Amino acid sequence: MIVVVKKKGETKDSLFRKFSKMFLEEEILTTVRKKQFYKKPSIIRKEQEKERRKTRALRRGT
Repeated sequence: MIVVVKKKGETKDSLFRKFSKMFLEEEILTTVRKKQFYKKPSIIRKEQEKERRKTRALRRGT
């Protein structure tokens, strides 16, 4: 849970910027999008394997 406390002299804009930054750092939106739909475990494993192959190819290529 993100909590932004207003300090003396802070504007609403600065509070919103702080909140937005914390929101992105916590990766809340990506987590919600991942959990929005159910994925079968086999599909998750295939995606992870595809990502591993991609990173290996990049390492070998450079």
